Parts: sequence; structure tokens; C-alpha cells
Amino acid sequence: MQEWKRLKRELVYEGSIIKYYRDTVQVPNGNVVEWDFIGHNGAAAVVPVTEDGKILMVRQYRNALDRMTLEIPAGGLNGADEPTITAAARELEEETGYCSKELSFLISLNTTVAFCNEKIDVYVARNLTASHQHLDEDEFIDVVAMDVEELTKMIYEGKLMDSKTVAAILAYRSRYC
Repeated sequence: MQEWKRLKRELVYEGSIIKYYRDTVQVPNGNVVEWDFIGHNGAAAVVPVTEDGKILMVRQYRNALDRMTLEIPAGGLNGADEPTITAAARELEEETGYCSKELSFLISLNTTVAFCNEKIDVYVARNLTASHQHLDEDEFIDVVAMDVEELTKMIYEGKLMDSKTVAAILAYRSRYC
């Protein structure tokens, strides 16, 4: 087996949710290359299922895309050691205004393997109880209840493209519908 060897990792910039590094790597043929790497503490997401089987989605503005998106509720961990189920429960309440004591693991995914180590664990939340949203000052989120089939159609029409949401909806549909 050919060997890849990281020779150096240099922190270039540290932001509020990511760390940007420049990696120097020796590749199997002996050449030395430089690659960008983004370090991320990880995140959690949740598929909130209402009593009538609809999924609560959040509509919000995403600066990176300069547009509104439709996503499942999600957010970063409060430190790399925070259990993802704790973060999923927190994000459910913060973003949708609902709580659940019944969260079950659905799927893990890496969002952008070419240059980032972000890992998201996704849970399913059932038996939702009303609470209230706890939005940050810069968050403006609308909650929308949608059918799984409608969301699946949006995926295949290219109207729903967020990777965690696509993976979560299709995994949920495969397992529960």
C-alpha cells in the first residue's frame, strides 16, 4: 500500500466555527503538495416528525449561497466533546420551538470530504411538544411542515440541495416510510 504522509499543518486563520489550515503532504510518488484543510468541531441535525407524519423544516438565509434555503434543523456542537444527541435536542428547540424526549439516531455524514472534516450526526425526533424558538440575534427562521413525498420530489427536482437535508430525508424515507 502506498503511503500518504502529512509533513506539516499550519493554522492560517481561526474563525468562530472553523479553523483554516495549510497542510503540506507527501503523496505516494514522493512529491510534496500543499492542500487547504478546514477543521470543524462537528454538528448535529434532526428530522422532526409531527403527529401526522410531516417533517418540520426551517427556511433561513444562507450567506454562502446568498439565498434562502430549506433545511432540517441543525447546528454546531458547543465544543468537540458535546454529545451530538444533546446538540440535536438543543437545535430542535432553538430553531423550531419544539422539544422531544424521543430522539433516535438516523445517520452520520461528512459534508465536504475534499477539504473539511465536518461530521454531522442526524437524529429523528418524535412526540414533539410545543415550546418556543430561541433564535440568535442574527437568525431569522420560518418553520414549515412538509410531507416526505413533497420533500423527496423537491430533492429530485434540484430544489432542495443542502447535503445534510438530502441525506437525512432520503434515509428517513428509506427507514420509516
